[in-house]
Amino acid sequence: MPQRLLVSVASVLLSAAPAFAQDQDFSKVEVKTVPVAGSVSMLQGSGGNIAVLVGPEGVLVVDDEFAPLVPKILTAIGRLSSKPVRFVVNTHWHGDHTGGNAILGAEGAVIVAQDNVRKRMSTEQFNAFIKRRSPPSPAIALPIVTFAEGVRFYLDGEDIEVTHIGPGHTDGDSTVWFHKANVIHMGDNFFNGMYPAIDGDAGGSLDGMVTALEGVLGRIDDQTKVIPGHGPLGTKADLKRFHDMLVTIGDRVRQAIHDGKTQDQVLAMKPSADLDAVWGNGFLKPDFFVTLVYVLLKP
Repeated sequence: MPQRLLVSVASVLLSAAPAFAQDQDFSKVEVKTVPVAGSVSMLQGSGGNIAVLVGPEGVLVVDDEFAPLVPKILTAIGRLSSKPVRFVVNTHWHGDHTGGNAILGAEGAVIVAQDNVRKRMSTEQFNAFIKRRSPPSPAIALPIVTFAEGVRFYLDGEDIEVTHIGPGHTDGDSTVWFHKANVIHMGDNFFNGMYPAIDGDAGGSLDGMVTALEGVLGRIDDQTKVIPGHGPLGTKADLKRFHDMLVTIGDRVRQAIHDGKTQDQVLAMKPSADLDAVWGNGFLKPDFFVTLVYVLLKP
């Protein structure tokens, strides 16, 4: 890969990806609680959105942001339930979704995730694009229950379906569907209203994300509440718009690559221009996202 391309992609991820937000002043972060449906709420602080199920049998959370925010997260959960956190489900391995694992695990929560999440958290990870190493997580932070394809919880009157949706954002992505409440947590396979990060070094792919989204869209209905990895609470229509944006930009960049266009030529074409007003104001700015798509699709 040309050095200039590596530098460009490094700029994308260093400037945008929340997983690398290591220098934040977490004392200024407020954790917001958003009622979703039934006994399910969404917490938003810094990092990935959290789903919380409460009931008489205990609390289940999906993802847990960064370690310094756990006291604030627990305070927010405490306003919903006096019961302990029994289970933590990680949608994937990135630190803005698993950073609270060690504290919650030490408090007795059972951490659950897809097999590849434990594998990646157990060993040093290296991102070639940004030349950054992520050290192994401590044993207490690792999932102690893992699965290949899926697992089901029956808790607090809910039927909770956790499904590995294949390589998308990473190779260990799962969705968490609360069937009774009709709520699904998409992890980082849905950035609502913004271009997404896709971690190719962790087995992610644009085509895989599109395929995963199509699978979910074929199962949920128009009343389903959709919790994104980042951004506001969404609907099936929002998820479909996100899917369509990925397909559109992917098709345009793929055709340009097929036509022999270089990275600079693709950027000059502005293949996302008609979509940027809606999607270009998040973590990844338009040129950054187009560069990332180019790198992911370039043979």
